Parts: sequence; structure tokens; C-alpha cells
Amino acid sequence: MMRPLQIRGLAGALGAEVRGVDLSSPLDAATREALDDALHRYGVLCVRDQKLSTEALLALAKQFGSPDVHPIANGMPGHPEVIKVLKPAGERAFFGTSWHTDNSFFECPSALTILYGEQVPPVGGDTVFASMEGALAALSEPVRRFLEPLCAVHSASSAYDPKTTGDAKYRGETAIQYTFSDRIYDEVVHPVVRTHPATGRKSLYVNPMFTQQIVGLSKPESAALLAMLYDLSTRPELCCRIHWENGTVAIWDNRWLQHYAIDDYADYERIMYRVTVRGERPV
Repeated sequence: MMRPLQIRGLAGALGAEVRGVDLSSPLDAATREALDDALHRYGVLCVRDQKLSTEALLALAKQFGSPDVHPIANGMPGHPEVIKVLKPAGERAFFGTSWHTDNSFFECPSALTILYGEQVPPVGGDTVFASMEGALAALSEPVRRFLEPLCAVHSASSAYDPKTTGDAKYRGETAIQYTFSDRIYDEVVHPVVRTHPATGRKSLYVNPMFTQQIVGLSKPESAALLAMLYDLSTRPELCCRIHWENGTVAIWDNRWLQHYAIDDYADYERIMYRVTVRGERPV
């Protein structure tokens, strides 16, 4: 008989720690269903005491859907879907170190992200997650009604343009290397309020890294409204914080979460591996 998953909530708004599952082996139907249910309830799951090869991590991602290949950040040789998130000792981190929702600049943004911590620092390097569903619920009814019909432009231009971020990562001089692509400048339009395809619940869908402007508003109007939404959505009561340990796997749902990788461990090396799972066009 399968042992039930041990699930412990981490914060009032979202987040849970999971034990009692081996993610290196194929998941049976009951375990997969239990993880899906937990993701729908908690948004981000922190699964401890795992040991995953690159192949096992990719196999795990495929049990949830089709892994993305990032158009800019280079994947691993032979496994382009897997990004090795390496931060050498003595350097600052730069990958994901501001609030964002993974790959919202895709036409079909990533539904899930799976991040495996192989070697993590003894202190620092936590990841903070914020509930965009909670942020929408915290708004007044008139503001929610105003936002629901709106759409916003998403693009990677601000985050990846070498003119503004520097070109060292494109020249192969950084631990995580990028390949320049004109997709940096592509623009897609997504709703400001999206409906989750599995739960039917609504959440905000904007983030400072990739959202450029709200369609139909002037630049000052858009900037002011987005600034208010960003400030609201990252209130402490809407967040949870994941502390990494060697062998931790985090799985999160980008359709109703933002996250922020804290850069406070410059003295230490960190080695992680990331796969994102293709989602649907937001509605």
C-alpha cells in the first residue's frame, strides 16, 4: 500500500513542504493526482531528500507535460530543456533575482517550473513566492471589475536586451550563458486577470520582469497601475519563503504565482537544475 504524502503548509497564503515521495522514479497515478491536488491548493511544493540525475529530472517534468526549450538561456548539452543554474563562489547571482513569472513572454507561457537543488549554500539563497490569486482577492471590487477586461504586453526585451543588461552572458563569460535571439524583442498580449484552467480560480497575471504595458492605457497610467499591483502582490501576507537544502525539489505553478530568487550568498557556490513545462495560452 502506498504511504500517503506528508504535506505541511508553509504559510497562510501558499506553499507546502512534501515528504514521503521519491521523484526519481515514475509516479503512480495516485501520487501524481495527490501532487496535482497539492499544487492547486498550495501553488508551490517543496519536496525534500531527493537525488535526481539530469535524466530523472527531465523524466519527472515529462510526467506533468511537455518541457520547454528556452529560446535565450542555454540548456545543457544533450538536454536542451534543462538549464544548469550555476552560481560560482565569489560571484553575485543574476538569474531570476527580481520578481517574475517564468516565461510569461511566451505565447503559451510555462505552466510549471521544477527546480532541483543539488548543491546549495548553508545559509542564504531562499526563494520567495507570492500568490497572485491572493493579490487579486485583496483588491476592491471596483478595481477588480476595471482590471478584468484589460490585457498587457509581455516581452523579454527589458530582461534580456544586451544593450541594457550587458553582453557578458552572450559572450560566454558567465556561469549561465545565453544565445542572442530576436525573440527578445517579440511581444505577446495576455490578460491582466487570467483563469486557471484546472481550478477555474482567477489571479493577476502581470510581473515586473516581463510585463511592459497595459494595452489601451497611456504609459504613465499603465506604469502607475502596474506599480500599485506589484506593490500589492508582494505583501508579506501573500508570500511564502522556501529555504533550500541539498536534495530539495521545488515545483510551482506559474499560472498564479510570482517568485524572487534572493541573492545573499555571494561567498558560496550553488548548483541547481531547472525545467519548465509548457502551458496554455492564458484566458
